[in-house]
Amino acid sequence: MLNFNGTLTDSLPVSVYNRGLLYGDALFETVRVTAQKVHFAEDHYFRLMASMRILRMRIPANFTLEYFEEQLLSVVQTNGAFRVRMTVFRNEGGRYTPNTNTVSFFVSAEELENEQFVLNSSPCEVDLYKDFHLTKHLLSTLKTTNRLINIVGSVYAQENGLDNCLLVNEAKNVVESLNGNLFMVMGDTVTTPPLSEGCLNGIMRKQVLQIGKKIEGLHWVEAPISPFDLQKADELFYTNSIQGIQSITKYRKKEYGNTVAQQLVQALNALV
Repeated sequence: MLNFNGTLTDSLPVSVYNRGLLYGDALFETVRVTAQKVHFAEDHYFRLMASMRILRMRIPANFTLEYFEEQLLSVVQTNGAFRVRMTVFRNEGGRYTPNTNTVSFFVSAEELENEQFVLNSSPCEVDLYKDFHLTKHLLSTLKTTNRLINIVGSVYAQENGLDNCLLVNEAKNVVESLNGNLFMVMGDTVTTPPLSEGCLNGIMRKQVLQIGKKIEGLHWVEAPISPFDLQKADELFYTNSIQGIQSITKYRKKEYGNTVAQQLVQALNALV
């Protein structure tokens, strides 16, 4: 079941002139819904609104937080756990210069296996993906449909027997994983790259920073991470709205624990 501009449908009427298809002129929010509850709905909503303003999209007058939640829940038919995605795109017309800044949207859902966040028990080996770099500017922090570096990086990981890759920026600093924000534990200090490094302005990143600061004995900082830091770290993990927190177990010859990640998953499940 799909929701297109507030109407439930079995198929999506997509034109060959769709600007999201032609130019990547689109944004998306992927949210976790459990028992008919949208996790962190307010944070997702305000990120989407801010992103639309940055891209000069016209926000419909009826697009309130309540309307946003209603549209997400419209495609969820049971009380299980779901991955729900809303894609917002500028309406067709024009080439690079659009004829209009009005928007349309569609919402789709996929059922998830676990209702709670679960820390991965299987190995997760990563390496740097250096063929292409993230750029340190505001557009890199937005959840747009232009994810080519994530796609080719995923193909690279698959071809090289890796479970994930870490992306770097033009300053050669480590920014994030292919599908989440990166955190590094070294002693009692937990570091994540600041948004100025070009990482996604992640919703789960925000939650982990807030939750983590309540855990006694840990010091949280936002600072650049170099590849050399990874070799000295005690723990690496990445975060996203669907998986929550996922541990990295190996980078090259270095292996990592997951003590802090376990604490965070417990605290996150208690929160939601």
